[in-house]
Amino acid sequence: MPQLNKDVSAVDKMSIYMQTGKKIFRGLLKKPFLKKASGILFVGKGTSITHRSSIYCGKNVKFEDYSEIHGLSKNGLHFGDNVTIGKFTSIRPSSYYGVGNIGYGLEMGSNSSIGPYGFVGCSGRITIGKNVMIGPRVSLFAENHNFSEKDISIKEQGVNNKGITIEDDCWIGSGVIILDGVTIGSGSVIGAGTLVTKDIPKNTVVYDKRNKNVKDRFYL
Repeated sequence: MPQLNKDVSAVDKMSIYMQTGKKIFRGLLKKPFLKKASGILFVGKGTSITHRSSIYCGKNVKFEDYSEIHGLSKNGLHFGDNVTIGKFTSIRPSSYYGVGNIGYGLEMGSNSSIGPYGFVGCSGRITIGKNVMIGPRVSLFAENHNFSEKDISIKEQGVNNKGITIEDDCWIGSGVIILDGVTIGSGSVIGAGTLVTKDIPKNTVVYDKRNKNVKDRFYL
């Protein structure tokens, strides 16, 4: 555990230690049912972890309060060391009931985090690199519905999955939406509220909802 800030009061420290202890205890109860888990696992209250035999965790993984980790997938969910999944964040590769296609899953590198109220739809492969910061209310959709046929309902036309890749050392701002088929290059920054529909070169800053304002991070 990292050392607490010196300005944290004794009362606040006690509260932090108590809440952390509860998360460690919940993690101890769930850890034996995961496919693999190294070190301490922190599990918040109200957290749902299903299909645990497809979930792999490194050291010090944190599933915060009311997060939803749905493991049913072809390749599983792989979390590196020191990964944090924020409050009320959902990770869903497949239907709850196992109908339709089984999704691919998620690979998330060490020291990366997803903020509160995120959504990770990893029916197609989603890869998140190391040291990636993903803000609150960010949505990733690695799937698109087919709709080219006029005489067949969209629901009956199935889906296609290209996958999403976020390379190392990226910062994804609050409210960003990333659609299927996108690769975000290493060292890039995506501004709050941006809709990302195409590949982003490495070390790029994107801050317009239609990707129009794109600049090299080091030549602003």
